[in-house]
Amino acid sequence: MSERVIVFGGSFNPPHIAHMLALCVARAQEAPDALLVVPTFRHPFAKALVGFESRLAMCTAAFGWIPGVIISRVEEVLGGESSRTLHTLEHLQAEHPSWQMRLLVGADILGEADKWFGWDRIVRIAPPLVLGRVGVSHPGAPAPVLPAISSTELRAHLARKDFDAARPYLAKGVLELIEARDFYREG
Repeated sequence: MSERVIVFGGSFNPPHIAHMLALCVARAQEAPDALLVVPTFRHPFAKALVGFESRLAMCTAAFGWIPGVIISRVEEVLGGESSRTLHTLEHLQAEHPSWQMRLLVGADILGEADKWFGWDRIVRIAPPLVLGRVGVSHPGAPAPVLPAISSTELRAHLARKDFDAARPYLAKGVLELIEARDFYREG
């Protein structure tokens, strides 16, 4: 018997309400057996990230309350050198042959698909479930259901300890972790 699994990858640096909404929309519209959240272990383009364990803790605080969510360490298992969506999906397919996967992405990805490593193979393994995002216009993009939130701007607020500016975009538990552990301090 096959399981329907939606895979949602990202740096989650930090996980914010658009990520939470994406999972809730996917849960409500698709009714999958599981929602697999896959934090990037090491960014393929060497972008600076808060440590993996810290991002796992934030993902648990942000998404752990959503029914069916599993926070995955698969990219850590792969060692980070394979932090490409295709490699992760191929690994998951080999480990879980009964899974029917869909890749959850925002509409902004439609304009970047040609830059993704092995996009055609990704589409065959885990056909994308595309959610519209405010401010993103692309042929074939669905109507926006996700707000436009800039993670870069959010990190800038957090680095300045402007928690009031960041608060509307973060789960309470995520903000508490950031404040307590000073994940985004300047300098």
